[in-house]
Amino acid sequence: QARLVESGGGLVQAGDSLSLSCVASGFTFRQWNMGWYHQAPGKERDAVAWINANGNAEYADSAKGRFKISRNNSNNTLFLHIDNIKPEDTGTYFCVRIEHIQAEPTIWGQGTQVTVSL
Repeated sequence: QARLVESGGGLVQAGDSLSLSCVASGFTFRQWNMGWYHQAPGKERDAVAWINANGNAEYADSAKGRFKISRNNSNNTLFLHIDNIKPEDTGTYFCVRIEHIQAEPTIWGQGTQVTVSL
């Protein structure tokens, strides 16, 4: 059974950097496109970034510049690095598996909570 488990969230200060991780299991990670979504409090989930099986990344317009998605196929792990974190980055970050870049996810992790304080 495919499973995604995120970690790395917590309370951070504005301006800090933060790295999130997602460990995949139950499927051949290296063959799949992956992504990250963000859900701010009281809002819908929005895509942040996608990465294909070859490691090529794409970003939502709002994420360009401060966010970096990457993957390590050797240990089935997806990463999201956030620089200069801002209060609006507060929310839950979800790791997802996708059929195609920018497609709707087929598998979701349980999410990891990030809270940014001033």
